[in-house]
Amino acid sequence: MELIDTFFNWGILVRSFPILIRGLGNTILLGCAAIVLGTVAGLAICLVRLYAPKLLRRLAIGYIDIFRALPILVVLILIYYALPFVGIRLSSFVSAALALSLVLAAFTAEVCRAGIQNIPKGQFEAAATLGLPFWTAMRKVILPQAFRVVVPPLTSNCVSVFKDTALASVVAMPDLLKQATDAQALMANPTPLIGAAIIYLAFLWPLVRLVGYLEERSKKQSGAH
Repeated sequence: MELIDTFFNWGILVRSFPILIRGLGNTILLGCAAIVLGTVAGLAICLVRLYAPKLLRRLAIGYIDIFRALPILVVLILIYYALPFVGIRLSSFVSAALALSLVLAAFTAEVCRAGIQNIPKGQFEAAATLGLPFWTAMRKVILPQAFRVVVPPLTSNCVSVFKDTALASVVAMPDLLKQATDAQALMANPTPLIGAAIIYLAFLWPLVRLVGYLEERSKKQSGAH
């Protein structure tokens, strides 16, 4: 059948598979870098948003609002194509990691804020009664409890980051989608794109199921309390 020969050509899929796997490695590396940087930055912004002096709180709110509203593609294009005009040249990988991290940090900050504010005020008062300094109480008492609440949405955000890594192909980073489009052009057949879609599904589906499991467990724990 012409449909199978065009979109599901086994010979072309086998030939393009090593190329796609190299792209998958870059995708995973980019996603992990963005998740680590974005999560750490997001938690820091959250704490500034909640506990810093008023001016810094307003700056944090502005950052969160702006980067939650901007599409990642716009941020990526500005970083990769606009910064060279002011003398800052970043590689496609660094540009993509920075864009993903900046946006993820904004969403992470809001998730963490909701988690911390979900903790009863009595926990803060109990820690103060025990003589714990504020940041010690935050690190040892508040954040561990908030972490259980925010794990499902944070995991969901991580899945979104791995999907959004496909945008890095716009700045010629050899991620999975870029490798697939290059293989498509080389072999004059769209089968490599189908192969990339299958790889994305095989990689991300377990993470999607993990999000569902974590959400169900969180609901059960909330109901138990």
